[in-house]
Amino acid sequence: MKDAVNYDVAEFAEGRFRKAQVKAIQEVPLTVYLNGQEVVTLLCTGKHPRFLAVGFLKSDGLVTGVEQLRDIHVEQEPDRLKVHVETSHDPFEHQKPGRSITSGCGKGTNFERNAETAAATTVAGQLSVTPRQVLRLADELQSRSTLYMATRGCHNASLATPDEILMFREDIGRHNAIDMICGQCFLDNISTEDKLIVTTGRVASEILLKAIRLGVSILVSGSAATRFSIDLARKTNFTLIGHVGQERMVIYNSGGRIEGL
Repeated sequence: MKDAVNYDVAEFAEGRFRKAQVKAIQEVPLTVYLNGQEVVTLLCTGKHPRFLAVGFLKSDGLVTGVEQLRDIHVEQEPDRLKVHVETSHDPFEHQKPGRSITSGCGKGTNFERNAETAAATTVAGQLSVTPRQVLRLADELQSRSTLYMATRGCHNASLATPDEILMFREDIGRHNAIDMICGQCFLDNISTEDKLIVTTGRVASEILLKAIRLGVSILVSGSAATRFSIDLARKTNFTLIGHVGQERMVIYNSGGRIEGL
């Protein structure tokens, strides 16, 4: 699938209308089925559907170990995607009924369960970063964001060490970009305890929950954090940094991982 499609439009600029062309980012429904049961429909660019589906299931606690996976099948239709995941366990055995519509526009299977589980966690990662490393990573993330520059319609996220970006993902939803990273780390057995997440989007609680489940201890964003995510970061000793850019950043919670602080 194409990342973006060109459209002829009318543009008003400098006091007059004129013909112009814009790029609109691709938006595709991706439905995840787990053991034959429909779990969620995510709106995404259609890129990396296998990693996105498994990453969503992992970050939502429905799949906890690679050994549980039996099969992953991607079904592509003309205007939508379906990902069928088969496991050896009953993922719904201990589920409470109910879903949450999160601020990222994704439907969590059970927000209360995920928040309670995360809040009982103490993040113990020993990774540390300097302010200069954080600023460099944020600048590199922005320089890689070519789809955003073309469409102004996507978020970006990356898995990084303090010195370099290792994995870059972009999607219309910031939660999708992080789920793709989670899915690839999970399936390819990539360690995360010595990595951090750098992202462009607002850090609402579901983003922080995904980062905690991913196993990183530091999340860096160019945008703001919500009250719930700040409280959760402080409760779990997670390092949360926001408003990164132009030689500035806000340390919502250090967790002892910011050198010099």
